[in-house]
Amino acid sequence: MSVQRVALLTAGGFAPCLSSAVGGLIERYTELDPEIEIIAYQHGYHGLLSGNYLTITPQARAKAGLLHEYGGSPIGNSRVKLTNKQDLVDRGLVGPEDDPLKVAAERLRSDHVDVLHTIGGDDTNTTAADLAHYLEENDYPLTVVGLPKTIDNDVIPIQQSLGAWTAAEQASLFAQNIIGEHRSNPRMLIIHEVMGRNCGYLTAAAAYKYRQWWKKQDWAPELGLSKERWDIHAVFIPEDNVEIEKEAKRLKAIMDEIGNVNIFLSEGAGVVEIVREMEANGQEVQRDPFGHVKLDTINPGEWFAKQFAEKIGAEKVMVQKSGYFSRSARANAEDLRLIKSMTDYAVECAFRGESGVIGHDEEDEGKLKAISFKRIAGGKKFDITTPWFVEMTNEIGEAISPSPRL
Repeated sequence: MSVQRVALLTAGGFAPCLSSAVGGLIERYTELDPEIEIIAYQHGYHGLLSGNYLTITPQARAKAGLLHEYGGSPIGNSRVKLTNKQDLVDRGLVGPEDDPLKVAAERLRSDHVDVLHTIGGDDTNTTAADLAHYLEENDYPLTVVGLPKTIDNDVIPIQQSLGAWTAAEQASLFAQNIIGEHRSNPRMLIIHEVMGRNCGYLTAAAAYKYRQWWKKQDWAPELGLSKERWDIHAVFIPEDNVEIEKEAKRLKAIMDEIGNVNIFLSEGAGVVEIVREMEANGQEVQRDPFGHVKLDTINPGEWFAKQFAEKIGAEKVMVQKSGYFSRSARANAEDLRLIKSMTDYAVECAFRGESGVIGHDEEDEGKLKAISFKRIAGGKKFDITTPWFVEMTNEIGEAISPSPRL
């Protein structure tokens, strides 16, 4: 396939891979054919609809490697859903009589784009597939090659989404400081709220990373530096039902014994119960353009704190959220290797004219391939029978032994 002009866009929430993935794509195209034009739509589908893009100049190509050193997205994100027309009209991105999909597709045509690289979650990539289908029906060939971005690692059937490893590592680092607050007051309850609307992967992986760090530390209980006080005492995720009364009884025993309790909480845990409670009280539940509950407006961490504080006799409660700290981080070495392999393969597919989302296919022995857009979906659940998770939760449930009260 002849490739003259390539467009990039990043969309949805941030993940610690966007900047590096943009840099990796630019580097690979420059290595193979520096004559190919590259443009980057600003703020994802927002820029595509408005025609706002950045041209990647030779000077920019020469500095593309710098993007591996940063988090965030240099070309900007937004939460724009092309099928939510009313939201787009309200934001002035399309007119009342416009078909948003047609506006976006015609923009790609008028910008002479041959290949569109989308870096995002399932909504981002399946929307890109809709654009390609529209253009194909209108006699304009467009190759769309997506890259999977989600800190939740919840894209079906992709084994490992870009950025999820780094996000877990960063959430663990965040917790290493926050859990240090356990001695700031007697009978302290700390809730570390981790991002994860429907999938508990990030919370589970962050807890596992934290405990790997915790197991390597030296302790001095005679000085008050107690291994038990720095441990995680509960991990709550959407896939595993939280029995409030049963957990409260267990956690109260821990509080009575060592004087503090530390909880890792996925923000999606308990959302159904919280929404039900709010609606029963006549409260409005706010939702984003995708129809998702705005989790920051219902405060799952505060809700769980309210459930447990009195039951376990906490004198002080601290709820801390690691989401923005984690998702805007630069990619770690593990993710950088994954990004490199996926961006190189994405460019290879682009030259072949092969559309799809790049990933290791869980349903095909983990092979790296361009997975058909028709097979891409969100909402993959974390498997709570995963051996490392089972081992960790068993240890957490069993491993409280008395330590000196200092």
